Amino acid sequence: MEKDVKIEVKEMPELNVAYIQHIGPYKGDTKLFAGLFGKLIGWAGPRGLLNSPKTMVLSVYYDDPETTEEEKFRMSACITVPKDTEVEGEIEKMTVPGGMYAVGRFELDPDEYEEAWNMVYGDWLPESGYQSDDRPSLEIYRNDPNEHPENKHIVDICIPVKPL
Repeated sequence: MEKDVKIEVKEMPELNVAYIQHIGPYKGDTKLFAGLFGKLIGWAGPRGLLNSPKTMVLSVYYDDPETTEEEKFRMSACITVPKDTEVEGEIEKMTVPGGMYAVGRFELDPDEYEEAWNMVYGDWLPESGYQSDDRPSLEIYRNDPNEHPENKHIVDICIPVKPL
């Protein structure tokens, strides 16, 4: 993983998403993520929701892993959708809050996500002049790793911030 990742604070819009929620451990569980996103993409594809170049695939994380028991971790596997999209069953809909986020773009192997998060929260945030607030954190997936020459995941890690 590159160590000189540039992290920028920027205003992000709110996002309308369809999602599947997961409660419980998820760190490093690539099968869990593949299953959640497989279901979500399988639902979105036939509805034509993957056709827009503006469509984003992301994860939303609600809890601080330092203070929350793993069994209670909450995350949502999401895809951006038009506001009037109808959902059913385990697919739900919500609005992810916009606002100021610190955003770092990383090229990662699947086992490097935790290191990237630690870089943002442990290295960058204490020196930044910002603090995190109570909105959820995001991972926005920018590529299909199967199409990358080294199978890397290009991902934006986004943490909600406010000035100190």
